[in-house]
Amino acid sequence: MVSLIRRDFLARVGSLMVCAAVTSSEAGVTPPQSLGPFYPSKFPLDSDADLTSVRGKKGSAVGHITNLFGQVFSVDGSILSNAEIEIWQCDAFGAYHHPRDGGGIDPFFQGYGKAITDEEGRYRFKTIKPVSYPGRAPHIHVRVVFESKQLVTQIYVQGDPANDNDFLLNSIHDEAAIQSLVIPFKKDPATGTNELVAIFNPVMR
Repeated sequence: MVSLIRRDFLARVGSLMVCAAVTSSEAGVTPPQSLGPFYPSKFPLDSDADLTSVRGKKGSAVGHITNLFGQVFSVDGSILSNAEIEIWQCDAFGAYHHPRDGGGIDPFFQGYGKAITDEEGRYRFKTIKPVSYPGRAPHIHVRVVFESKQLVTQIYVQGDPANDNDFLLNSIHDEAAIQSLVIPFKKDPATGTNELVAIFNPVMR
């Protein structure tokens, strides 16, 4: 696993790269965030929308199961169908499935997933509630690609006290833009399970 000093350094460099874009983002557009140092260097063979299991392995990921879903929009309110959306995050032990971070700790957590939005711009992932690691609040990385445009951002857990000290989240200077990335992770009584639901509706230029 990379040292905490190196991890903090890499994250800070990433934040500097997007700082200018963050401060000048259009009203209503989801603010960009750093791609980070742990975007997959090689995509896993199992890259579907369920990150809680790995094809060919008998076991389930450690963590609080979360159903992350939403719709992708353009800034004019149009629904973006056939957009590619990717997510990646650390496992429940705070390790990414990336060579720079030791390849992860949980063998049953996929670490990365990909989906295509349907005709209504909808997507859905099954993953775990993100956890913190030294220097960062819990977050999930998101990348949306539509035609020749892309949005790279991160989403955060509403109510998590680590948000107040996360340098990347707080590099955004507009409170409404910050809150667009901070979303509830909560139980849905309709499911009758302990699984969480989180809704994120990214808006692209």
